[in-house]
Amino acid sequence: MAFGRTNENVSNEEDVLPAPVKLTRAERIEKGRAARTSAPRKSHATWEPSRMRRDPLQLLDEQNRRRFPDLVALRWGRMVASPFTFFRGAAAVMAADLASTPQSGLWAQSCGDAHCQNFGLFASPERHLLFDLNDFDETLPGPWEWDVKRLTTSVVLALRDEGYSDAEAMAGAVETARAYRLGMAKFAQMSALDIWYSKVDIDEFIPEMNPANRKFAAKVAQKARRRTTLQALGKLTEVVDGVPRIVDDPPIVEHLPDSATDYAIASVVDRYRETLSEDRRLLFDRYEIIDVARKVVGVGSVGTHCWIALLSANKERDDLIFLQIKEANMSVMEPYLGNSEFANHGQRVVVGQRLMQAASDVFLGWSKFRERHYYIRQLRDMKGSVDLSTMSSTLISQYGAVCGETLARAHARSGDPVAIAAYLGNGDNFDKAVAQFSMVYADQSEQDHALLRKAIDEGRFEAIEGL
Repeated sequence: MAFGRTNENVSNEEDVLPAPVKLTRAERIEKGRAARTSAPRKSHATWEPSRMRRDPLQLLDEQNRRRFPDLVALRWGRMVASPFTFFRGAAAVMAADLASTPQSGLWAQSCGDAHCQNFGLFASPERHLLFDLNDFDETLPGPWEWDVKRLTTSVVLALRDEGYSDAEAMAGAVETARAYRLGMAKFAQMSALDIWYSKVDIDEFIPEMNPANRKFAAKVAQKARRRTTLQALGKLTEVVDGVPRIVDDPPIVEHLPDSATDYAIASVVDRYRETLSEDRRLLFDRYEIIDVARKVVGVGSVGTHCWIALLSANKERDDLIFLQIKEANMSVMEPYLGNSEFANHGQRVVVGQRLMQAASDVFLGWSKFRERHYYIRQLRDMKGSVDLSTMSSTLISQYGAVCGETLARAHARSGDPVAIAAYLGNGDNFDKAVAQFSMVYADQSEQDHALLRKAIDEGRFEAIEGL
């Protein structure tokens, strides 16, 4: 079994979970081509809200029930900033909308939130700077098409957000989908082990870029290399009575005046330790926690129970690291695809990340405290993202293409690249169809954003904007 998941909505697990080892290459190709009958590639072009479509604001507000109440207004404030930021925080809305769209039935481990700002740079355990997906809060086995449509729609909204025309937005979506298709065709020719070893090492990738883009990429890489624990220490800590302490910067970073917090975090960390392999557990045991604070992250995650922990490996308190302790809730895809195999959503995130990412943080693990689940990783380890506001429309489209090929590799690791590539074919039918969907769905996201703007202006939702 490829995933070992429970899915009440699927009657025949073998039909959706890839098991290429059981089929010849010819049979896998035929399986992919046969999927065009139930889900023609051109059928991906259409989408319109059904009469039963749920109120997007109600759906999002339901997520706030488990969040820190004092941070909900900040979440709304970040989401209302633009249609693109709304889209970034509205993975639950899009999952509900995608549930009624055509599916090929060829599943893979899906990100669930594969918008273009959830790709970026980070350091591998070997200290190479890699480009890859970097957010897996919603990961779950599911239709690979959902990830592609979320990515291409994000490219459309990113281009519109920067004032570019619909023609340029459409071209960006086509280029992104095309890169996914061509990437999957490439991976379909590779061995399973070669796919697993495949990665985008930025030092190898930059020399292969168009000369006009190399300087920009080099600057992004240089900035990411500076985003280390040492830099974080300079920004997030101060020395108090000879001991480093996290600096309060409410509401983004702050200590909570609650002694129960220390007990909860200690319990989370104790359980987390047991999820590490023996070698990494030995490394982790060199450290002890010296301070903990709540830290707001992202757009869609604002208000969830997220913390940063400052740890020291010596009495001099000069061998320090930051860990991020982030709450993991039910994936937004689970209501439509069935429950995760894993009872702990932190484990769901960690396993999904390891399946999709070329390399993962040495401190990646999971835990729980009472009814809340968590995953843990380093706060900064050469992590960096692209500032789309500094990019031309052509460069944003090319960036989308890099994301598209990277997403294809992530899907090829767990899905059947031969069958998916056969479904996609050699022509551009799928590329154009998905781009057309993205234009229409971007329109819907703009309408949903306008609803939020109106709700805030009328006082139905409180929002803290500009933070």
